[in-house]
Amino acid sequence: MLLAIEQGNTNTLFAVHDGEDWIVQWRTATAANRTADEYAVWLTQLLTMRGLELGTLKGCIISSVVPQSIFNLRNLARRYLGVEPLVVGQNVDLGMEARIEKPSEAGADRLVNAIGAHLKYPGDLIVIDSGTATTFDVIAADGAFEGGVIAPGINLSLQALHEAAAMLPRIAIQKPDRVIGKDTVSNMQSGVFWGYIALIEGLVARIKTEWGRPMTVIGTGGVASLFEGATDSIDHFDPDLTLRGLLDVWRRNSGKTP
Repeated sequence: MLLAIEQGNTNTLFAVHDGEDWIVQWRTATAANRTADEYAVWLTQLLTMRGLELGTLKGCIISSVVPQSIFNLRNLARRYLGVEPLVVGQNVDLGMEARIEKPSEAGADRLVNAIGAHLKYPGDLIVIDSGTATTFDVIAADGAFEGGVIAPGINLSLQALHEAAAMLPRIAIQKPDRVIGKDTVSNMQSGVFWGYIALIEGLVARIKTEWGRPMTVIGTGGVASLFEGATDSIDHFDPDLTLRGLLDVWRRNSGKTP
C-alpha cells in the first residue's frame, strides 16, 4: 500500500492507496513544528480505526509547500514505515516540462495538479486551486506547465478583512441569496462570495483571450465546492486532482504498484 502526503499551507492530507483505489483519506492542520513521532501516533490511531497497520504501508510519496516540514515527514516514512519516501521537487522525475523562467520556483502542489489534470482532461487546461492562495495554472495540451496566476485565497482575504476592520465580524463563507446585502454580515458574504466569482470569471476570460485557443477549466482545492453551480466559467470540479497526480509520479519513479 502507498501512503501519499499532500501538505498545503493550511491542511495536510494523508491518503492510502491499496493498488486499486484510495481507501482512506485524513486531514490535519498543517504545523511546521510537528515531529515525526507526533505524526506516527496520530496516523497509527487512525489506521487502527480502519483495521490497518503502519506495517502495511510499503511506499510513501510527499508533496509539500512547507519546506520546514519535509524533514519531519521524511523521518516519519524512514522511521515508522521503513521506506525512503519520494519527495516532489527533490528526488523524483515528474515527467513534465515547466516552461517558466525559474522552474525550481514552481510549487510542488501546482506541478502535481498539472499532472493530475493532464491525465484526465485533453487539450489546453486551466486548473483553479482554491486554498490558502487561489492559483490559476495553465497546462498546455502536451502536459507542460506554462505558468499562471496567484491570488489571495478566499479564507485569507476574509481573515484580513476581519482583523483589519474593528467593526467587521468573522463570518462563514456561503452563497448569499442576493448580491445587495441588507446588513453587515450579508454585505460581507456577498462581497467575499460574489467577489471571488468575479475574480474567477475575470481571470479565466483574460487567460483564455491571451492563450488564444480553447481551454477546459478545472476547479479543485478545499473551498472549490463552494463555487459549484455559481459560475459557468468552471467546466469540471475535481477534488482528486492532486492524489491522481501523486499516484502517477509514484508509479513513474518507483516502477511499482501500491
